[in-house]
Amino acid sequence: MDSISSDLNAPHSMGTTIIGVTYNGGVVLGADSRTSTGMYVANRASDKITQLTDNVYICRSGSAADSQIVSDYVRYYLHQHTIQLGQPSTVKVAANLVRLVAYNNKNMLQTGMIVGGWDKYEGGKIYGIPLGGTVLELPFTIGGSGSSYLYGFFDQVWKEGMTQEEAEKLVVKAVSLAIARDGASGGVVRTVTINKDGASRKFYPGDTLPLWHEELEAHDSLLDILSAAAPEPMVT
Repeated sequence: MDSISSDLNAPHSMGTTIIGVTYNGGVVLGADSRTSTGMYVANRASDKITQLTDNVYICRSGSAADSQIVSDYVRYYLHQHTIQLGQPSTVKVAANLVRLVAYNNKNMLQTGMIVGGWDKYEGGKIYGIPLGGTVLELPFTIGGSGSSYLYGFFDQVWKEGMTQEEAEKLVVKAVSLAIARDGASGGVVRTVTINKDGASRKFYPGDTLPLWHEELEAHDSLLDILSAAAPEPMVT
């Protein structure tokens, strides 16, 4: 009973699989949607990809509260920065603001983040900001508890100059692979594609994701029951 109580009172952790990939013309960010409280799933459809500006987004992992407050602070600073300059912030500026907040509070924060976006000066860029506040510019990066299952996969399939379609398919496949192996990742897959034309979101329900080794297809779930055709009304 004590263990159940401790799980219910545990802080919300996003467990998580987050991914950022560059392609020829922009970036694709992706994440699962499971938020955990101890051993319990507190939210099965959370959104871990947060908008910072029109052209910059951030993927959040680790403590849900910590990552949310960092995102809120950085969004506020970038809004002021945009007003002062009269033009959108660059991806590098956004990533360095995240790094500054994370580094200055490294003893209190338990969150790792990926910043991705597009600007007219450098095009599509991905920056990883792990625990401690380091910032790394990378062609692709992965984070969260599900990332340990994906390093070999990305070593094999990653290539320079991918098209937008190839990058989006890669991100969805990678997140679904992590969901299959990582108990702290699950739910649906959300992606954001950012390029010179703006940002577009896509949503992939869990029942549309590919099944991998030893995964069983769901039968007679609540979603199956709700989606079943309603019975015909009685006619007298």
